[in-house]
Amino acid sequence: MMEQNKPAEEMIFGIRAVMEAINSGKEIDRILIKNGLSGELFKEFFDLVRKHQIPFQYVPIEKINKITRKNHQGVLAFVSPVSYFRIEDLLPGWFEEGKIPLVLVLDQVTDVRNFGAIVRSAECAGADAIIIPEKRSARINADAVKTSAGALHLMPICRTRHTLDAVRYLQDSGLKIVAATEKASSIYSDAKLTGPIAIVMGSEDTGIDPRVLSLADERVKIPILGKIESLNVSVAAALLMYEVVRQRAL
Repeated sequence: MMEQNKPAEEMIFGIRAVMEAINSGKEIDRILIKNGLSGELFKEFFDLVRKHQIPFQYVPIEKINKITRKNHQGVLAFVSPVSYFRIEDLLPGWFEEGKIPLVLVLDQVTDVRNFGAIVRSAECAGADAIIIPEKRSARINADAVKTSAGALHLMPICRTRHTLDAVRYLQDSGLKIVAATEKASSIYSDAKLTGPIAIVMGSEDTGIDPRVLSLADERVKIPILGKIESLNVSVAAALLMYEVVRQRAL
């Protein structure tokens, strides 16, 4: 069973136990809720979840039972090993400090090991933060922390309900939005990446959401000379971030 392979502290089950965890300030990654759950206690619980803007998902009871057979009462919470930030709380401070922000936006990157590797590269390249969506994003768990070589404890991870809104905010704040897409006509090394930058990376299978891509100030690609059509997303992200480092050092 899954619970045998994961540390017990990663999961909290039961309505009251999860409420206590939220009220005590624990960082909850997401919550699974049994379909059809109701009642006064559940209403109190659900109001608390919404108040703290914790991602949740209604699922069949069988899904929760596959994870744990303990008395979960139809509620299972996953505790995050890191704290989440809001980009709106961080960006103004960077400008006040005289920083030239470098932000990475991951749109639907769901592979845990790719995510961890990206965070490691971002920390090494001096990126200021990584933005991820609440849904359709890699879970930040022990595997992600391990793959990041501990960088997840150093790199601010900002979670947003809608990637589109986060990108608009960055753009309105003066950051150049650079989207990595194989459909671009420009090579990434030809782009001007010396000012405030937000690099947007998409999933390996579907790429960047077209609505997010439409906001890009510039679309760039990494040349592929071999027979395989694309690079691993973590490698591509590292190349783009280090191109920013190279250009800023000139």
